[in-house]
Amino acid sequence: MNPAISIALLLSVLQVSRGQKVTSLTACLVNQSLRLDCRHENNTNIPIQHEFSLTREKKKHVLSGTLGVPEHTYRSRITLSNQRYIKVLTLANFTTKDEGEYSCELRVSGTNIESSNKSIHVYRDKLVKCGGISLLVQNTSWMLLLLLSLSLLQAMDFISL
Repeated sequence: MNPAISIALLLSVLQVSRGQKVTSLTACLVNQSLRLDCRHENNTNIPIQHEFSLTREKKKHVLSGTLGVPEHTYRSRITLSNQRYIKVLTLANFTTKDEGEYSCELRVSGTNIESSNKSIHVYRDKLVKCGGISLLVQNTSWMLLLLLSLSLLQAMDFISL
């Protein structure tokens, strides 16, 4: 094989593999629903396959996704929001029977490259309520929030610049 082709193939594989890294997985309660926020890098235009799962009593249950087949028992309780850098899964009517280890797994479509995943143990009595500001923070840069806060404080005469 031509060395130039080998190098080009290797570079494309490396670019694809780093385009789907899961950076964080967080869980919180919205009313009686569990919300899982799977934040990830997205450095590629190739579609990213995903899978949310729950491992309980050493058995894996696929909740939603394109990698595995979601279990029928969860389909009616799941909603998924899919944006460029975050996938948000909501499990309605969350109870102690739904406690366990939740995982978010990502893989670039059409490749057999290893996937990227994160897991989190979720217990109903230890979950925090999702804050209203977190929706703003997750999609807004900290610098923009700081600038908006300064101008608001200045307008209210709390500080003078």
